[in-house]
Amino acid sequence: MRRVVRQSKFRHVFGQAVKNDQCYDDIRVSRVTWDSSFCAVNPRFVAIIIEASGGGAFLVLPLHKTGRIDKSYPTVCGHTGPVLDIDWCPHNDQVIASGSEDCTVMVWQIPENGLTLSLTEPVVILEGHSKRVGIVAWHPTARNVLLSAGCDNAIIIWNVGTGEALINLDDMHSDMIYNVSWNRNGSLICTASKDKKVRVIDPRKQELVAEKEKAHEGARPMRAIFLADGNVFTTGFSRMSERQLALWNPKNMQEPIALHEMDTSNGVLLPFYDPDTSIIYLCGKGDSSIRYFEITDESPYVHYLNTFSSKEPQRGMGYMPKRGLDVNKCEIARFFKLHERKCEPIIMTVPRKSDLFQDDLYPDTAGPEAALEAEEWFEGKNADPILISLKHGYIPGKNRDLKVVKKNILDSKPTANKKCDLINVPKKTTDTTSVQNEAKLDEILKEIKSIKDTICNQDERISKLEQQMAKIAA
Repeated sequence: MRRVVRQSKFRHVFGQAVKNDQCYDDIRVSRVTWDSSFCAVNPRFVAIIIEASGGGAFLVLPLHKTGRIDKSYPTVCGHTGPVLDIDWCPHNDQVIASGSEDCTVMVWQIPENGLTLSLTEPVVILEGHSKRVGIVAWHPTARNVLLSAGCDNAIIIWNVGTGEALINLDDMHSDMIYNVSWNRNGSLICTASKDKKVRVIDPRKQELVAEKEKAHEGARPMRAIFLADGNVFTTGFSRMSERQLALWNPKNMQEPIALHEMDTSNGVLLPFYDPDTSIIYLCGKGDSSIRYFEITDESPYVHYLNTFSSKEPQRGMGYMPKRGLDVNKCEIARFFKLHERKCEPIIMTVPRKSDLFQDDLYPDTAGPEAALEAEEWFEGKNADPILISLKHGYIPGKNRDLKVVKKNILDSKPTANKKCDLINVPKKTTDTTSVQNEAKLDEILKEIKSIKDTICNQDERISKLEQQMAKIAA
């Protein structure tokens, strides 16, 4: 019998690395032994964690700044320990969060045209973890809600707008957390942990919704992410150290919907998911390939599509949100592959003859507008992402500045019946910050005065020159 090939518009997706002059060269990519992607991208910038002496730093480059990057190029360098994870805010393309070995999370505002000077002052420092912070992840639909997970096995959810920790899940995990993923509307999170368990958690109720012991039997790190339909996709290792991928229904975690064994390699598989096309891209750390699969409702549920292969192994990988892609070229994904000394964009394309907009490839996608404010989400509201059409391409709008309004924690007495009230207040007093703020204010006032003086001098000079001009004209 002839085997019937499954119909799929993504069967011929092919990957292509850009030319050398469109890469970002001479970048010292971080050598920290941590399984994060080391790279985060959005329609404006690419951010890469780099080697830095005396603390932790990452580069933020405007997308068009390709070619060789000068060694003296400014960095974001406020952490006192190596940076382990970075994540761009989905609702503001100039705001990025970083987690570090110094036990803090910092949130940064990048100037609109990129850095001209090194950035050492974050907008806000979030302190609450007692060990290094290896994971940061923004809420997909609520503004200013940020999740961080540390090696203290705690997950803290912050209101970045006030700089407060509002939810602390410190007794859910007994071992190291490998990764955390929000679901589509941000009402649940799923985690993969060193104790081989995959957990689905309702963070506001602080309840375990579902749990699977030994989702993958192997001892090496797992990953778990939510899909758009609410199922959970995991990557891990079998007892024989073969790499596996699996699909789970959180309502019944007894048996996986699908389980596939892939190959024997010890690189951790980082999954990148596109909810619009239901394609999952798997990038193994230390591999030189990207495998991609389509997820459907029909058996075997996870369908292998193809593999993009290159010569160089990858140190990390950045994944561009859908709104940053070139719809005129039928580009459905763009990766930023980190080598030892450079970052190389890889473009995934569906070959089409027509130049017209392909609406089957580009259904409406999550836009940059937040569906909820932080307070609404903490009070229990949920909302799906606000979708935008990519028919005429995506034009970035003006981002509003991130402002942090510190609340007086002493004034707001927590009510007894509210479970998701402030559970863990960072223990630092605000004395030092008020002193810093005063010093900053003095600095700003001095600067304003000097600018005013300069303007006065220039005014006088202009009026003298005008008088001279009048004499000459006369």
